[in-house]
Amino acid sequence: MEPLKVEGGKGVVSLESTGVIHLSWASGVRIEETDARAAMAAVNEVADGGEYPMLVDMATTSSVTRAARAVFSIPCAASRIALLGASPVDRVLANFFLGVHIPPCPTRFFTSRSEAMNWLGQVSGASAH
Repeated sequence: MEPLKVEGGKGVVSLESTGVIHLSWASGVRIEETDARAAMAAVNEVADGGEYPMLVDMATTSSVTRAARAVFSIPCAASRIALLGASPVDRVLANFFLGVHIPPCPTRFFTSRSEAMNWLGQVSGASAH
């Protein structure tokens, strides 16, 4: 399936050949509630009724509003979520989210894409329903 642009244009969602959904946010964006809802709709559309591990590339986002963080705690087609960041600020944002909201599935923060993909791969063979 071709990558799906998130409504509003701030992100792209794709189902990779590895069986992992990849949500990538555009550089420097502020993620608002409407962006979060659009991203979750795109994730569910790409999953087409299945459930898959998901990699969220948040390394270049500038901020995530409180309302958007609340949306991200609603279950979607993700069976587990790896948050991929690049800086101490990304880690603070991710840890704040994980401390304030109960994620809808197992969720961890990584600064290494390969470590994130390895963690997601722990269930990739059995994740699609």
